Amino acid sequence: MTEQIIAHKQKQLTKQVAAFAQADTKNSLIQLFNTFIPFFGLWFLAYLSLNVSYLLTLGLTVIAAGFLTRIFIIFHDCCHQSFFKQKRYNHILGFLTGVLTLFPYLQWQHSHSIHHATSSNLDKRGTGDIWLLTVTEYKAAPLRTKIAYRLYRNPFIMFILGPIYVFLITNRFNKKGARRKERVNTYLTNLAIVALAALCCLIFGWQSFLLVQGPIFLISGSIGVWLFYVQHTFEDSYFEADENWSYVQAAVEGSSFYKLPKLLQWLTGNIGYHHVHHLSPKVPNYKLETAHDQHEPLKNVPTITLKTSLQSLAFRLWDEEKKKFVTFRDIKTKSIHLPPDLTEKQQLRKNA
Repeated sequence: MTEQIIAHKQKQLTKQVAAFAQADTKNSLIQLFNTFIPFFGLWFLAYLSLNVSYLLTLGLTVIAAGFLTRIFIIFHDCCHQSFFKQKRYNHILGFLTGVLTLFPYLQWQHSHSIHHATSSNLDKRGTGDIWLLTVTEYKAAPLRTKIAYRLYRNPFIMFILGPIYVFLITNRFNKKGARRKERVNTYLTNLAIVALAALCCLIFGWQSFLLVQGPIFLISGSIGVWLFYVQHTFEDSYFEADENWSYVQAAVEGSSFYKLPKLLQWLTGNIGYHHVHHLSPKVPNYKLETAHDQHEPLKNVPTITLKTSLQSLAFRLWDEEKKKFVTFRDIKTKSIHLPPDLTEKQQLRKNA
C-alpha cells in the first residue's frame, strides 16, 4: 500500500470520526446529574459513617473517588470545548470542576492541547506528558539523571507521591510565560479551593473533612495518573522523530484502547477509548464508544485490559531500534555482550 493511499485512508478516518464531534446538551445534563449528585451524596454518607466505622468510611470514599474521576473527565471535556456547544458554558463548568479536582482550568487546557499536538513525537516531549527517555538517551545520561529517572518511574512515586505533588504544588503555580488570563485563572482557582476547603472545615470540622476528602483525593489522583500512564505506555506503542511523525498514527497506534469492565468504563467517562479521543479531541466522552464501534479501523488498535495493563508497570524506556517499550532489565541484559574483537578471535579459533 503506497504512502498516498495510507494518507488518504487516515484523512478519511479522521473526517468520519470528526462527525461525532458535536455536544449533545441533553446527554451533557444527564451526565452532570448522574455524576455530581452521587458524588456529593457519597461524600455526605462518608461523613456520617465516621460515627459508625472508618472502614465503612473508606469503602464509601473509594466509590466517591470513582465519581471524582468522572468529574475530572467532564473537566477534561470542557478543556476541549466538547462538553457543551457554548464556549461560555464550557469555561464556567471547567472552572468549577477544576476547583473540585484541584486543576487550574486555563493552565491545564493549554498544556493538554500541547500534549495532543505532540503526543508520541520524540522531538517535542516535555509538556503535558510523562517524562520519557529513550534507551540511547538513558545510556548517555549522567548518573544523577539516571537516578532521578528511576525514582520518577518508580510506581510508588509515580502513582502515590506523584499525584500529591502535581495537585498540591505544581498545579498551584503558573508556568513561565503564561498569559495574564491564564495566571489570573490559576489565582482564582487557588482562592476558590481554599474557600471551599475552609467552608467544609467550618461545617464538618477539619478532622472529619480530612478523613473523608483525603482518601478521595489520593485514590482519584492515583486513578487519574494511572489512566494517563497506561494509555500511552504499552509495549508496541508508537513514537517517532518529528520528520517521520504522523498525527493519525500517534492517535491510533500511540494511544491504547483500554477495554475496561462496563462499570469502570462508565466511572472513567469512556476515556479508555483513548485512540478515538486523540483522533478527534472534540468528541464528547459520551460519544467515544459509539464512534469506536461504528468504524472498523478503530477496532484494530492496541487493546489492553485490566490484567494486561499491569505489564506496563515494567516498561521504562523507549527502544528506538525495536520500536517498543523495554524494561531496565532488558537494556542491562542487552549490554552484556562480548566485545566485537573478542568475538571475532573466538570465531577464528573455532574455525582453525
